[in-house]
Amino acid sequence: MFKPLSSRFCLSLLLLAFSTAPFAATTLVAVAANFSKPMTEIAAEFEKATGHSAKLSFGSSGKFVSQIENGGPFEVLLSADEKGPETLAQSGLAVKESQFTYALGRLVLWSAKPGYVDGEGKILTTGGFKHLALADPKLAPYGAASVALIKKMGLFEKLQPLFVQGENIAQTYQFVSTGNAELGFVALSQVIDNGKISSGSGWIIPSTEHAPIKQGAILLKKGAENPAATALMDYLKSAPAVTIIKKYGYDLP
Repeated sequence: MFKPLSSRFCLSLLLLAFSTAPFAATTLVAVAANFSKPMTEIAAEFEKATGHSAKLSFGSSGKFVSQIENGGPFEVLLSADEKGPETLAQSGLAVKESQFTYALGRLVLWSAKPGYVDGEGKILTTGGFKHLALADPKLAPYGAASVALIKKMGLFEKLQPLFVQGENIAQTYQFVSTGNAELGFVALSQVIDNGKISSGSGWIIPSTEHAPIKQGAILLKKGAENPAATALMDYLKSAPAVTIIKKYGYDLP
């Protein structure tokens, strides 16, 4: 006499499983290389909080825009600038009203050698190095900010022959961390720990010395119907996400 009850119970569990499964989704996210560390943490907390997951790809903002324009599978773009999201919105590939600035990037002149870079960046004037790494200014906003700073200091002609350009800020960091370049301009988020530069030596560039590096997020049309994509856009504005963003040295708009 217990078999019918057991069958009904099993059927109820099966129906419950099918009814809740669609609520847990995965979204594909293109993330600017400078935001790799914080976004990895944010994605983990996002999954704990919502049940949704975010599959992350890191790279150059400029290249991501090109990939998306050519049919790339991404559903959310976290760019290192606002230009990329704006371009995608204008071309109809993104949801224009979803765009917002999720962080203001900070630039640092950094060397893997302790005591090598002084706290005011005077080494750029005194010289003594053979290679200066920076991200490609045509592809990476951090590279463009680096060039703008060098020009403002009146050192462009002197330093340009020493440039070693990375495709993105991650490759630029690799050039410096491995010693292939004695110093370079990288994102503060790559070298910060507990509010201080964790290794080597560096000059944290005052944000007043270059145009703000406004990092824009936007929901792409391919993710408009994906609950994980829309939930992630909301989560990026939440207190837990903001705490992580600040932890890595970013300013907020």
